[in-house]
Amino acid sequence: MNTERININEINPNAYKPVFELYNIIKKSSLTASEFSLIQIRASQINGCAYCMQLHIKEAVEQGEKQYRIHALLVWKESPFFTKEEQIILEMTEQITTISEHGLHQKVYEDAITLFGKEKVADIIMAICCINVWNRIGRATLLTPIPSQN
Repeated sequence: MNTERININEINPNAYKPVFELYNIIKKSSLTASEFSLIQIRASQINGCAYCMQLHIKEAVEQGEKQYRIHALLVWKESPFFTKEEQIILEMTEQITTISEHGLHQKVYEDAITLFGKEKVADIIMAICCINVWNRIGRATLLTPIPSQN
């Protein structure tokens, strides 16, 4: 059985362009690098995208994220390591990533609007949507994580 799958970026780079553009817009948005990393790592954990997890954990560490916080992401609700703002972002990440289950709960949405305002909530939603696109590409094409040299 052949397990090698297509590389969409090689076959149709124009299809990748809007996703890269969205990613670059989000990197310059109201989200901090740490907030963006938490979204990317947590969604990738939920979606089981090993490629994206490895990539974004490596980036987070290079940007100064603490290893103990990365390890605690799986149990963030029970962890004392995340601020109220990060907890809302992580809750939104989980609910939007698994949107078919229950949607984005109204209370979480309202809490986010109150805490962050509409512009940042829009940035959070788009960041979550962006990583979910990448996760689906990674899982569908069986992207393989590359071992870190560190």
